[in-house]
Amino acid sequence: MTTRVIIVDDQAMVRAGFAALLAAQSDIDVVGDAPDGAQGVALSRRTHPDVVLMDVRMPEMDGLEAARQLLDPPPGVVHRPKVLMLTTFDVDDYVYEALRAGASGFLLKDAPPADLISAVRVVAAGEALLAPSVTRRLIADFARQRPAPRKDRTALRLNGLTPRETEVLELIARGLSNQEIAESLVLAEQTVKTHIGRVLAKLELRDRAQAVIFAYESGLVSPGAN
Repeated sequence: MTTRVIIVDDQAMVRAGFAALLAAQSDIDVVGDAPDGAQGVALSRRTHPDVVLMDVRMPEMDGLEAARQLLDPPPGVVHRPKVLMLTTFDVDDYVYEALRAGASGFLLKDAPPADLISAVRVVAAGEALLAPSVTRRLIADFARQRPAPRKDRTALRLNGLTPRETEVLELIARGLSNQEIAESLVLAEQTVKTHIGRVLAKLELRDRAQAVIFAYESGLVSPGAN
């Protein structure tokens, strides 16, 4: 099955380079590109891509607002692509907000070509592109800048999880990979994946990135805790 992709970036050379690289893959079809968020949203509405590569910082409309419009569309718009944020910095305030909006992760612009290709495939498959090391840096940023956890319906939603599912969510939030979670809980990695799927479904979360944010905002995990 071919993955349809659009590229939204204000640098023409970046768009051209990424397009050439991705279009060379037999399972990826680049269906368009745009120089800013507003045009990117319009292009996505017309072409219905599976994945949108979205630069964070752009004129007219930045990637954050464009991601919000794509992932929380107005009534009557049913298409919601996966959004993969592109950034120059490994930790960026805008990236955190984009993850909260529902973006599936982020990728550094200077990442190796193989990483870009892999990222598109991972996101298209419904997984979050949020490496454990990146998770840990986002947590550190959260600890410095975010308010105290909200003890409201967000926290109450945790009651619907089993003890094992709660353990898995906590370990995700601490930045462990599926393999590390499996080793920690003495489970098969496929079992861990099953638990993660149930956690996401019960909490109505899009992916692993939103699970990390939920765990901190609900108070399940405290920033700075080991």
